[in-house]
Amino acid sequence: MRTPSPTAPVTAGDPRSRRAAGLLWVAGLCALAAAALLVLVALEWGPLLALDRTVAVGLHESARASPDITQANRVLTDWVWDPWTMRLALLLAVPALLLSRRGGDRATALWVLATLLAGSVLQQGIKALVDRPRPRWRDPVDSAHYAAFPSGHAMTAAFVCVLLLWLAHRAGVRGALMRAAAAVAAVSVAGVGFTRVYLGVHWLSDVVAGWLLGVAVASGAIAAHHWYGRRNVRKPLNGRG
Repeated sequence: MRTPSPTAPVTAGDPRSRRAAGLLWVAGLCALAAAALLVLVALEWGPLLALDRTVAVGLHESARASPDITQANRVLTDWVWDPWTMRLALLLAVPALLLSRRGGDRATALWVLATLLAGSVLQQGIKALVDRPRPRWRDPVDSAHYAAFPSGHAMTAAFVCVLLLWLAHRAGVRGALMRAAAAVAAVSVAGVGFTRVYLGVHWLSDVVAGWLLGVAVASGAIAAHHWYGRRNVRKPLNGRG
């Protein structure tokens, strides 16, 4: 039986096709869950709003009582896990891909840029569509502007971290280094979501929706890469595969 050529289009029996199908399922389920949250927010569903309010009030009181911890959260959310910092981390992969001699890496660099743009447009579009007010406090510990839903910090962190992990895996990173990278990514995604609610600039449902949409964007983008991308590998000198 002939094995699929690495440079051939993806077919139904290709492992890449199966991976792409699984990723599309993940993207679809996350998108559906985010859409359900959007509908509940738009309809101002009482139980969800009550949960959001309870969590926000509890964390806001804690933030007011712990100025040092609050300042640490502000540094993390404004500098370490800021959306522009996260985007820059992903953009750093682009020059490496463009300079790589590995087949397909230049197309992957363009794919990274397109995914970043698509994620940002989707995020801002949904914010404009829902136009959800942010929490309001008489004594705020931080401030933020524009609409609340979804959290841009949470969404950007989620899709950037997933894409970086996939790029690392694609580049051959394995073992302890990959596990360390996954741990850093998980802490970053969870941590930035916590900071947004702790600082009183987002509701819990904003953050959850951001996480879901971020995973949906990343999974869909990787699935598209599997489906339409072609891998260029160095052929043996005798011309046989």
